[in-house]
Amino acid sequence: MDIRCRKGLCKYNDRFVCKAKEILVDSKVVCSTFIKESGKQNVQDITKRLFEIQPSFAPQRDCKALDIQCKADCQFNHNGRCVSNGITINSIKENPYCISFLRK
Repeated sequence: MDIRCRKGLCKYNDRFVCKAKEILVDSKVVCSTFIKESGKQNVQDITKRLFEIQPSFAPQRDCKALDIQCKADCQFNHNGRCVSNGITINSIKENPYCISFLRK
C-alpha cells in the first residue's frame, strides 16, 4: 500500500511517507493521527510537481505493517478499515485531509 503524507510538520512524516503504526481517518475525512511536532523543519512539498521534480520519498511501507481505520462514508471504508491500495493525506489549510476519499 502506498501511504503518502504532505503534512511536513507531522511527527510521523518521513519524506512524505507516514511512519505511524496506525492511522485513523475520522468521519470528516481528516487524519486524526496527525501530531504537529514543534521544532520540526517543514519540508517543501514538491510532490505536487511530481513530473517536474523528483521528490525524495522514504521507502514504501507494507500495508500489513499499518492499520488504517476509517470512519468516513467512503468507497474504501469496509467495516471501519480502509481497503484502498493507497492513500494520500494532503496539506490543505490546517487539517490533514485524506484526498483518496471517494464518496459512496
